[in-house]
Amino acid sequence: MTAPELVLLGNLLVDDVVMPDGRTRMAEAGGSALYGALAARLWETPVGLATVCGSDYPRPALEALQHRGADLEGVRDLGREGLRSWLLYEGVRRQVLHRLDRPTHVEVSPAPGSLPVRYQRSRAFHLGPMPFEVQRELVLELSTLPGALVSLDPFRPLRPDTLDAWQPIFARVDALFLSEDEMQLPGAAQRPEDVLRSLRGGRLRHVFYKRGALGGLAYDVARDRIDGWEARAPECADATGAGDAFASGVLTGLLRRESPARAVARGIVGASFAISTWGIEGLLAASPEGAEARLAAWYQGGGAWPSA
Repeated sequence: MTAPELVLLGNLLVDDVVMPDGRTRMAEAGGSALYGALAARLWETPVGLATVCGSDYPRPALEALQHRGADLEGVRDLGREGLRSWLLYEGVRRQVLHRLDRPTHVEVSPAPGSLPVRYQRSRAFHLGPMPFEVQRELVLELSTLPGALVSLDPFRPLRPDTLDAWQPIFARVDALFLSEDEMQLPGAAQRPEDVLRSLRGGRLRHVFYKRGALGGLAYDVARDRIDGWEARAPECADATGAGDAFASGVLTGLLRRESPARAVARGIVGASFAISTWGIEGLLAASPEGAEARLAAWYQGGGAWPSA
């Protein structure tokens, strides 16, 4: 069998979602690997998952992944109940609280050396939010694969006391996805361009800073160019998984050697389906034809900002 083009390393978690207005949605199938894979398949990107699945994970979600052609060889069975988390939304930010008496976040994350041999020939690897020590060891491993694009969505926030630990990890990845949840460096709200430039080094080529309703900023490190994009979505029922869907769209564009502006446009479109309804329902209701039609309608063959 051929290797998937994109491998998503992350989690399959059961989510209990609490919105700012008190609405709740309990026992939702969640995790970055789920949302990212469904969004990748909207663009018909061959995608594989490297993750750990608990016995209580909703089977219909796994069946949906299989039905849409996701490669699940890298999904390891935990053999007991997995991690279940509270997602507590507070305005533009959220808290993630893991339930007691469950496996640790490390236990439900892929371990270094656990990738199927076939996956090691993949063109790109994206690390979803996981504990710092897990992400660090996986980046050290994946960054040695010849020609592979490695991207990272941090879980540990970027603060003055964590930046020294993060910098050598960022220098080993090609793309970095940040949101307001993680970006806690001084000046990020007032001077985000300066903060993004402070992260450059090593092989880092792209930084994508997601700012919710404010849109976001894309930093092309090689060209020292920062461009902004506007948020665009018909509705937002539930922001869970938006960042994972966005990353899959952007990586699809980069794998196709599209411009960063076009790649971000794919990310925006994918995220718009993720946030349109509760949980994964919006991504399940969407189709590759619908994604391409929305991309064409919103961006008319161009990208998320005017090209230089």
